[in-house]
Amino acid sequence: MHRSRLILVFVLCVLSGSRADAADAIGVAIDDFSYTDTSAEPTDQTAAHERRRAAFMAALRRDIGADPRYRLVPSAQDGAAFKVIGGIQKTSTLVQWAKVAVIEIGTKKLVMDKLYSFRGDNDESWERAEIFVSREIMAALAKPAPIALAVFDFELEDTTAASAGASAASDASYMAEVTGGVREALGQSGRYRIVDVSGARGEAANRRALRDCGGCEAAIAKELGADQSLIGVVRRVSRTEYTLGFQVRDARTGTVLTRGDSGLRMGADYSWKRGAVRLVSDRLIESQ
Repeated sequence: MHRSRLILVFVLCVLSGSRADAADAIGVAIDDFSYTDTSAEPTDQTAAHERRRAAFMAALRRDIGADPRYRLVPSAQDGAAFKVIGGIQKTSTLVQWAKVAVIEIGTKKLVMDKLYSFRGDNDESWERAEIFVSREIMAALAKPAPIALAVFDFELEDTTAASAGASAASDASYMAEVTGGVREALGQSGRYRIVDVSGARGEAANRRALRDCGGCEAAIAKELGADQSLIGVVRRVSRTEYTLGFQVRDARTGTVLTRGDSGLRMGADYSWKRGAVRLVSDRLIESQ
């Protein structure tokens, strides 16, 4: 009797663990791929192509669903975090192309967008293509989600004697280029998802004085839904010399995660963008 109870407890623990694992698995929706034959072959192969396409989709769902990290669901309404879409085109007797994309539903971001070619149009060639494509999709799904980063407008600290006045408009233009270039570089890296900061509230944000607010940018970033915040400063030493600095904080704790400083650089205002993009790329993208 005692042994029976032990077995029952063990079975219940295993089942409970399995349910927890299933709940933690990432929901993936896989739409049926389209098929187009533009090979102009004389024989009508519609039935054979439909059979192979159906077998391809069944195998793709089976392979991805067999990975415990993922669970297949019909749509976003059913809990899908990612959607897989694609299409296959036959262009000649021996050449077919497959276009496959994986979309992160919440952010509408493409985490995979690839075009493949495979030779042959028989069961074996379709099976080889499916094995390769399923591995590529799972590799894309396994990549870590991009960090939501609030990149605030870079601020200008002018220590030259001849400041402001007539150069204010051009300074603002060059500073906008700096911020835009940094956001673009970080967004294209795939490591970060750039959060819109146009709704940032607070006196420091309005005055573009976040560099002096004692880390208040982290709380603002958190309100905007970001994981991290980035502020940057261009310090003009002279008309042909400047320095650059940036700082990244954890939006939840306010902890400084990374900071970078360029040291003294030579160049006028038109070179600020290039210097800022290089600094951020070196410290946040290439170094990781």
